[in-house]
Amino acid sequence: MDFERRADNRVAVNFNAKWRGRSGSHEGRVEDLSMSGCFVNTRAPAEEDEIVSLLIQLPSARWLPLRGKVVFCQQLTGFSLSFSILDANEREVLGQLVSGEA
Repeated sequence: MDFERRADNRVAVNFNAKWRGRSGSHEGRVEDLSMSGCFVNTRAPAEEDEIVSLLIQLPSARWLPLRGKVVFCQQLTGFSLSFSILDANEREVLGQLVSGEA
């Protein structure tokens, strides 16, 4: 049975990212994105339930800061992040990225 737990559809993206968690500061790539979360491709370790600070480099070269909770990890591949708290500006920018308007 293939059960989809995501609340929002994700879109394929390819954005540079920097993230900070328990294991320190790391780099990676955001490969898919929705209004409620993303997948970060990184070889650095993360743990489920860990709170992570994430910076996504936008097409404009600006960095979008987000925070979230790790909901799934695959060692040496990356992790899925559920965004914890979004302010109005973050929601607006995410909406533009997900809809392809950014």
